[in-house]
Amino acid sequence: MHWYLASVSMLLLLACSSDDTKQSMYNHSRINIGHRGASAYCPEHTLASYRLALEMKADFVEPDLQVTRDGVLICMHDVTLERTTNVKTLFPNRSREVKGRQRWVVSDFTLAEIKELDAGSWFDAKYAGEKVPTLQEMVDVVRGRAGIIPETKSPDEYEKSGLAMEKLLMEFLRKNKLDKPGADPKTPVVIQSFSPMSLRKLKKEQHCQLPLLLLYDRVGADTFSAEQLKKLRLEVEGVGPNKAIVLQNPDLVKACHDAGLSVTIYTCRSKNTGKFSDVKSEMKHFLDLGVDAIFTDNPDQFPR
Repeated sequence: MHWYLASVSMLLLLACSSDDTKQSMYNHSRINIGHRGASAYCPEHTLASYRLALEMKADFVEPDLQVTRDGVLICMHDVTLERTTNVKTLFPNRSREVKGRQRWVVSDFTLAEIKELDAGSWFDAKYAGEKVPTLQEMVDVVRGRAGIIPETKSPDEYEKSGLAMEKLLMEFLRKNKLDKPGADPKTPVVIQSFSPMSLRKLKKEQHCQLPLLLLYDRVGADTFSAEQLKKLRLEVEGVGPNKAIVLQNPDLVKACHDAGLSVTIYTCRSKNTGKFSDVKSEMKHFLDLGVDAIFTDNPDQFPR
């Protein structure tokens, strides 16, 4: 009898451990991630966008990361400045040719120069004067109110320029005492990237203990096979496929969960809902499939 009870207890413990592993990326399930803030309503990656995402009850807020010439992490999606700032007007002679086009590359500018730019007018005149925030400014706004899910953007390009994004990020997180799971229960941190190498560097070289999320834009026939997922679980805690991938293969959610991996999809937005009537019903569909988290431009429409 004692042996039987001990065996049952062990099975229950293993079951609980397995479930904890699947959910370990986030502090609960059904996670609402403000994609670039509340970017359907505000210029992306501005403090205005982050503040609105918080007002809309986002569980996590996303800062995409770029690096200035003087080694400061800033919040911006593109590796170049021209789409979301007035850099062409302020610095007309500072472009260089990138893949056959003239570009104003972030890493060619110091933080002081980038702080001169207007990062709001391109979206709407009422946001004129919004600045490109540093990661520190972003964290100061969000900390204590939501989690933070930074993405290492184009880390290989920065590596060529002698700017190690992974090292800069972990130094920043250590300085802010956010480098370990549970360090600030009100501000959990998950790190994401499309680059497996970047996540590998974080874990192996920078000794990162935080949950890691590997993003996918395209997948092969065996990307989410049981064998591949088992190997992947040794390196990361979650996968982040494009929503179209899950729409075409909804069974992959269960397969990932069975392997102990969380599933986070991107990006649900009101201006592109495909076959769904609105963004809320689109997000509900994916939540019903069992995804753990959703990146959305419209955090106010997230189904609760």
